[in-house]
This record gives sequence, C-alpha cells and structure tokens, in this order.
Amino acid sequence: MKLLLINPNISESVTALIEAEARRTASPGTTLTAVTATFGVAYIETRFEALVGGYAAACLAGEHAAGHDAVIVAAFGDPGLPALREAVPVPVVGMTESALATACLLGARFSIVAISRRIVGWYRDTVQACGVADRLAGLRFLDAPLRDPGTVQADHEAALEALCRRCVDEDGADVVILAGAPLAGLARGIRDRVPVPLVDGVSSAVRQAETLAALRTTRPTAGSFAPPPAKPNAGLPEPIRRLLGGG
Repeated sequence: MKLLLINPNISESVTALIEAEARRTASPGTTLTAVTATFGVAYIETRFEALVGGYAAACLAGEHAAGHDAVIVAAFGDPGLPALREAVPVPVVGMTESALATACLLGARFSIVAISRRIVGWYRDTVQACGVADRLAGLRFLDAPLRDPGTVQADHEAALEALCRRCVDEDGADVVILAGAPLAGLARGIRDRVPVPLVDGVSSAVRQAETLAALRTTRPTAGSFAPPPAKPNAGLPEPIRRLLGGG
C-alpha cells in the first residue's frame, strides 16, 4: 500500500514531523510519500489561509497522487478535503475528520488543543462541518508567539501538557485531540502524563487511509462526490487540469 501525505503549508520542518509520525504509525509494508506546498503560508490559522492551502493541496494531489492508494491532507482543518474527494480517484482523508472519528470512538466528549488563538474560529467551523459540534467539550490554545511551526513541541511542551490537563479538569473531556501538523507525534511523548486518551491527527489519518484503501471501494460516478464534469477551462496549472481531466 502506498500513501501520499500532503502538507499544504510551506514548512519543510513540519513535513518532517508529519512523515516521522506517519512512519511510526503505518502498517508494515505501507510506503509513504510526503510532499510540501511550494507556495502559501508557514501554517494555516484563518479561513482565507485555508482557501490558499486547499488550492496548494489540489496542486500537489494533481502532481503526485498517481500510483498511490490513498491521499492524506496533513493539515488540521482539512483544507480542500471535500473538493479533493470529487477530483482524486482514490480515497482522500484529512487529519481533522480522522482525529474526530477516533475521538468519538474513545469517549463521549472531546476537547481540542491548538497552537494559536486565531486558529480557533476555523477549527470550530471544521468541527461543525463534520457534524460533531455537540460533542466538543472545549477548545484551548497556546497564547504565545510561535518561533517556528517546526519547533512548537520543543518550545511549548510543558504548556501544551498543561492545556491537556485543563481540558480534563475544567472541560470534562473524555478525550483530547492535539490539533495541527506541528503537534504530530506529541501525543506519544506525553500520553502517560495525561489521564485521558490523546489523539494524534496524523496517526489517525494514516490508519483511516489504510483502512479505506484496503476496502477497495469503487469511485462514485453519481452523487455529490462524482468527478467534476468535463467543460472548457483556461489558465489552470497542469496538475489542476489533470484532476479536472478525470471528469
């Protein structure tokens, strides 16, 4: 099985975190290809940045998805995920949707720990879109400047652990999701110091992608996720035209 990991941000250091956690999680025999956006922002915090990230993810999918059994959008908030499911001929999963599914199987209510204040609105929108807003106990965040998205764990591990504990003690969370690609792998390091299960988005997405690929379901030709219909287009980069060609 071969999985494509798409980082729709420009941070190579974050891609390294994503790939390392994915390799720790993947089943024996699964191979991984990790790619990084060549344009966009260092990390997504806003709806507009998510729009840019979704386009970056589409470009990467059009360029690299061929030959893979599933695609992972490796950014919390899943930029571009529903649209990619229309255009990519293999299963496409996102970190948020996968983490939420995992959390809902582990407890009744979950909290989310995020890396910044500004990111909260977009994350709430994403939880709502996934249909589980009534199970969200709380959303807590770091409230300090980030030196580099790739060093968030090293710079703020104690604060992140404290936020996880507050999710349990103050929100009443049964499960805590560590949100965002910059936190990939942190759950493994601190899980013995937090009294409820911690969910990592990358690990959840890898396992979900493997499951969907193994099921070998057919690609829809009808319904809302059927491929885009063929029509004239202009000014689009080749990877996007390649995806549209599937219509």
